Amino acid sequence: MTQAPTLHTDRLTLTAHHPDDLDALAAMWSDPAVYAMIGGQPRSREEVWLRLLRSIGQWQVFGYGAWVVRERAGGPPIGDIGLLEARRAIDPPLDAPELGWALAPAVHGRGLAGEALSAILAWADGHGVARTCCIIDPANAPSLRLAARVGYRSTRDADYAGRPIHILTRPSPAAPNGA
Repeated sequence: MTQAPTLHTDRLTLTAHHPDDLDALAAMWSDPAVYAMIGGQPRSREEVWLRLLRSIGQWQVFGYGAWVVRERAGGPPIGDIGLLEARRAIDPPLDAPELGWALAPAVHGRGLAGEALSAILAWADGHGVARTCCIIDPANAPSLRLAARVGYRSTRDADYAGRPIHILTRPSPAAPNGA
């Protein structure tokens, strides 16, 4: 059984999703500061439950997936970050695993997303993931800056669920010819 490995940074611990994470993740995904630039709608408890199960299943099927983020000192989940195969209705389709991130508003502005993304990308680079992509709302300047800092470059624009998005890609430094 494949599951997310535990990753540690100076301030964070990233772990596999667990059913006990539902309450904290449901609270996070219902906060306008989280969902405003990620689809524009709050996620119901049911949607967050299915997202949690999807995160567990991605590891089973693809050997990569998402992590729950906690502060290293302990406490409840403060984020949901990782790689996914969403098979979104984007034309043309995304052709690489998608990196997505969301942190609870209480920890915004502390550099924790960048710290978590760096750990995840280092893990992906070391496990043969040759290229990743992400989709970001054009109005989400903080996420666009963060994506650029961790190596993403704009590839194209598209529409997703009736909203414009930027599609960005990042080749693994270990990939031949920056594949």
